[in-house]
Amino acid sequence: MNWIDWLRAFFADPAQRSGPDAIAHRLAEHLAFTAESLAWAVLLAVPLGLLLGYLGRGTVLVTALTGTARAVPTLGLVTLVVLLAGVGKASTVIPLVVLAVPPLLVGAVEGVRGTDPQLRDAARGIGLTHRQVLFQVCVPAALPSLLAGLRTATIQVIATATVAAYVGMGGLGRYVIDGLALRKYYVVAGGAVLVVALALAAQLLFALLIRCSLPPGSRPARRPAG
Repeated sequence: MNWIDWLRAFFADPAQRSGPDAIAHRLAEHLAFTAESLAWAVLLAVPLGLLLGYLGRGTVLVTALTGTARAVPTLGLVTLVVLLAGVGKASTVIPLVVLAVPPLLVGAVEGVRGTDPQLRDAARGIGLTHRQVLFQVCVPAALPSLLAGLRTATIQVIATATVAAYVGMGGLGRYVIDGLALRKYYVVAGGAVLVVALALAAQLLFALLIRCSLPPGSRPARRPAG
């Protein structure tokens, strides 16, 4: 069978239309893992990144930590968490949070550091406090960088959330793990295509959000038709 036949067999299978193995159910589980992991990562990384970027300190440490975190194998981390905490949601969420923190942290730091120093000085000159400068001047200017970091984190988490099936949890990874175990390769192909499609949808959504967050003068000009 080729990929076309596999996908036709996958989407024609009644098991993927209703019940616990339905596409809608597995997709909802996958999105729930993704959303929870990103929420924790944002809470951990973004405030710290904004502070470090505004103070202009700790950038070397941030680079070192993010590089180390990216080098940690996700499957190995899942296995370690399972050994320490047992099988459960934490064994999936913790590794995904570790994966999502580096791009969010870098996006926050670089976004605030890239704010025009003259703009910051002018804001201080009219009497704004450091907190007001950070949230009223630096954060709006850093929004494209923050969204770029969130885009990278989201796509990585969507792709890697398939490891949830490795520890018996749900999500689109169930198609891959169960399909391999049962040698139903059409199920593996269908699950892989769904993960790729979800990641591409996230990519397109964030591309639109980043474009909208750019100042009007810096947005790419539209080419005239014809």
